[in-house]
Amino acid sequence: MLVLGIETSCDETAAAVVAGDKRVLADEVLSQQAEHRPFGGIVPEVAARSHLDHLDRLIVRALERAGASWDALAAVAATGGPGLIGGVMVGVTTAKAIASVCRIPFVAVNHLEGHALSARLVADVEFPYLLLLVSGGHCQLLIVEGVGRYARLGTTVDDAAGEACDKAAKLLGLGYPGGPAIERAARSGDTRRFNLPRPMLGKPGCDFSFSGLKTALARAVANIAPPGPQDVADMAAAFQDRVAAALAERTRNAIAAYRNRWPKGETLVIAGGVAANAEIRARIGRLASEHGMRLVAPPPRLCTDNAAMIAWAGIERLKLGLTDPLDFAPRPRWPLDPHA
Repeated sequence: MLVLGIETSCDETAAAVVAGDKRVLADEVLSQQAEHRPFGGIVPEVAARSHLDHLDRLIVRALERAGASWDALAAVAATGGPGLIGGVMVGVTTAKAIASVCRIPFVAVNHLEGHALSARLVADVEFPYLLLLVSGGHCQLLIVEGVGRYARLGTTVDDAAGEACDKAAKLLGLGYPGGPAIERAARSGDTRRFNLPRPMLGKPGCDFSFSGLKTALARAVANIAPPGPQDVADMAAAFQDRVAAALAERTRNAIAAYRNRWPKGETLVIAGGVAANAEIRARIGRLASEHGMRLVAPPPRLCTDNAAMIAWAGIERLKLGLTDPLDFAPRPRWPLDPHA
C-alpha cells in the first residue's frame, strides 16, 4: 500500500510517499523561510503563492525518488486543515485532482492528527497514549484513544509555545524562525540571570499560557535596551527554561488525568515543531522517567511540518475505510476533540 501525502498548511511545501509497512520511500520538504524572513513572520498570501509555484514539482520528485508510478498509488492524502486557508486549498485541490484522474481514494487529514499519529510511524505505539502537541500554532495535551478518537485535557488560553518563541526571538532581534534561534542563543546563556515568571505554575488543570512570559521578556529587554550579545543569550536561556518548565508542569498534571482514565497507560508522546527543541525534549524525558512512562519523540524531521506524517495518517485512516468525498471543504479550524 503506497500513499502520496501532501502538506501545505503553513510555510512548508511538502510531498511524500509512504508504504503501509512504515517505509518512508520519499519525503520532500521545501521551506519558505527565506521568503518570509524579511517580514519577520509568515505572510499567508506569500505562502499560498509559493505552494502553487512548487507543489507539482515536489510531487513528481517524490514519486521519482520513491520509484513509484501514479498507478502504484493506493490513495492520496492531503492536509485538509487546520491552517492558513489559502495554502490548505492548494494542497486539497491538487490532491482531489490526482484522486480523480488516478481513480484512487482521497483522504483529508487533520494536520494535528498527522502530528498525533507520527509516533506510530517510527515506533510500536499502542493506543491509548498521552500526547503533548506543541507547535507554532497549537499547544495541547490530549489522550489519543484511537484514529479519530481524541480527548483534550488542556490547551493554550493565549499564545501557543511556538508562537511565543517566534515573538520572543523578534523581541531579542534573533530573526525568524524564532524557535531554532532561541535554542541557539540559549546555549551560551544563564537561565538564572533574569527573573522571568513560570506561567501557570501550581495551578490545577492542563491549560497553558505564555502571553505573560512574553510580556515579562519585553519588559526585560526594554530595561536594558539595547541588550548586548550576552544579555540576549541570557534572556533566551531564561525564556526557553520557563517554556520548558511550563510544558513539563502542565504535562505532569495531564499524566495524572490520563492515568485516572487509563490506569495502565505507559506511553507519553511529544510531537509538533517545538518538540524538536533539545531542552524541551530532555525536560519531558525526565518527567516521563519519573512517572515510569515510555517517552516517544519522533525525529526532528517528523516534528516539523512534513508530508510523511500526512501520508501515514492517511494510511491509518485508509485501513479503517475512512476516506473523503471530492466535495470536502478545506478548514481553517479543525479541532481534534469534537467536543472542543
